[in-house]
Amino acid sequence: MLSLAVAMGLGRFAFTPLLPMMLAEETVDLREASWLASANYLAYLLGALLCTLQPWIWSRFDRLPAWAYSSLVRAGLVATSILTLAMAIQWPPVWPTLRFGAGVASAVVLVFTSGWCLARLARLGAPAMGSIIFAGPGIGIVLSGLSGSVLVAWQWTAAAGWLVFGLLAFVLTALVWPIFQGGEERLAALHRSAGGGRDAPEPASHAAGPAEMTLLALAYGFAGFGYIITATFLPVIAREAMPVSAWTDLFWPIFGTGAVIGALLAARLPPAGDRRFLLAGGYVLQALGIAIGIGFPTTAGFAIGSLMLGFPFTAITFFAMQEARRLKERAPSSFMGLLTATYGVGQVSGPPLVALLLAGSPARGAGFTLSLQVAAAALLAGMMIHLAMARAWPLPKAARAPG
Repeated sequence: MLSLAVAMGLGRFAFTPLLPMMLAEETVDLREASWLASANYLAYLLGALLCTLQPWIWSRFDRLPAWAYSSLVRAGLVATSILTLAMAIQWPPVWPTLRFGAGVASAVVLVFTSGWCLARLARLGAPAMGSIIFAGPGIGIVLSGLSGSVLVAWQWTAAAGWLVFGLLAFVLTALVWPIFQGGEERLAALHRSAGGGRDAPEPASHAAGPAEMTLLALAYGFAGFGYIITATFLPVIAREAMPVSAWTDLFWPIFGTGAVIGALLAARLPPAGDRRFLLAGGYVLQALGIAIGIGFPTTAGFAIGSLMLGFPFTAITFFAMQEARRLKERAPSSFMGLLTATYGVGQVSGPPLVALLLAGSPARGAGFTLSLQVAAAALLAGMMIHLAMARAWPLPKAARAPG
């Protein structure tokens, strides 16, 4: 959890609570901020796709020791910490490169932490605990969000904020450093365990066709697009709606709190059932969270909306990967890579769209409202795809969702 808190909560999303400070200091404008965010999301997409090649890479070597996995995790954590710290340098031309590097590092940490952790848990006879690690991104968001609100209250600069987040990443890295070390496991075992996570029976055989897999990938791409606008600009949007409120910097950690709760509850769901209905419910919950923020731009409205948006944040990823294993149970890695790619494309598309709509809107608030409406519509489209798939390809009664 702490490893993913560094990779995702800090390496990817530290930008969100610091963006209002950077805008106030005029070191970036909203157009430049959109491209900075997209650089990070594009790098995460590329890093995740490179990681999906790891079975091919490892097959070219003869039983590499497990410390190769843990070494990649350690390298990614150190790189994330350094690149976050380096954002304090007051040289805007290098910022896109730093954010791009942080995106690649966060993808490496996410993929290889998951594989390493699931393999260790399998050896300990506790594979069901694997999904709990996905509370980590929410923990990182809470830490960065609360720290950002304190920095704003103390009137510190954005550069100081990047220093604080970089040092926090180093502290968390130091805490988990002794844990990531090789043992007797081999990468082959890690690869076999990377898709598992529960003591559930194997799913009933299902020969998924191209249409079913394409629709799942499309729906998952809508999820990436649907949340990313709020996840990038939430404090800025809140300030635009409530310029004198003392709560504007707390909505982001509320989002993170929802993500933690959602991940922990998702881990307790029984393995049986159709995950497409859970995915559809998660999309609706996020769309309602966006709608509440638009319709009720008050403290209560933003707080409830942020919690609802964060609640299914990592649970959607967990359920989508379960679906990928069900549809391609014999060789799920490539399909998981495709899902990751479509999700990443959705994320990369969000910030530039905001910049475009802001440029064409008479007021900044109107541009943000239109952007959020498009995001909510994308989530509802994804929900309809999942429901249509559940109707077109119903699960056999004996089928159980994989863990």
